[in-house]
Amino acid sequence: MKEKPITTLFMLESLDGKISSGNNDNLDADKDWCQIDGVKEGLYQYYEIETTTDFYSLNTGRVMAKIGVNERTKYHDKIDCRFIIIDNKPHLNEKGIDYICHWVNKLILVTTNKNHVAYSLREKYDNLDILFYNDLDLKTLLIDMGKKYGARAITIQSGGTLNGKFLRDNLIDYVNVVIAPLLVGGKDTSTLIDGESIISSKELGKLKALKLIECKQLDDSYIQLKYKVIK
Repeated sequence: MKEKPITTLFMLESLDGKISSGNNDNLDADKDWCQIDGVKEGLYQYYEIETTTDFYSLNTGRVMAKIGVNERTKYHDKIDCRFIIIDNKPHLNEKGIDYICHWVNKLILVTTNKNHVAYSLREKYDNLDILFYNDLDLKTLLIDMGKKYGARAITIQSGGTLNGKFLRDNLIDYVNVVIAPLLVGGKDTSTLIDGESIISSKELGKLKALKLIECKQLDDSYIQLKYKVIK
């Protein structure tokens, strides 16, 4: 497969486009919004829709750490899904990798860190693969996922900064967002698309227009919007 797989950015966001509760890793939509009256009642719908997304799901070690995989002691029910996790720092520790390997069909860990803890765990987990890049190019990664794993479609669920990189590199084909009935605010709180801003009208080509495919009113004041990216 020479062309990249079809990609869909799938996220939960507030009405004002926030994908977190605040400006640090101790705050997280998954952990926080289930505690808010008027929001928690319909949150289950996002997770139900999530089970219908692509077999390959791309995320980051930072996001995985934020939702607590490094500290969990009880395994999640096994799901038939392959996780592509980009993790350079690393954000995942041995417990986090152990948890994910027990959670998903396969963990494909992508890193530029030659000393990542995952290297010491390859013999322990037969569903752990490591893809190393000296410099990570997102288009190359997507094409490699097609060539090496036969991936035809990938759901992107990463943080705002990486989402922004996918956008600027013209690598998002569809957008599927579930909007919670919530206003978060905060100029430093992560949004659906963060990363570098354009600085002149000459860069307007970096913005991506969308064609609405579906608008669905869900229960408890939630909305689901599906778009195709116009390229």
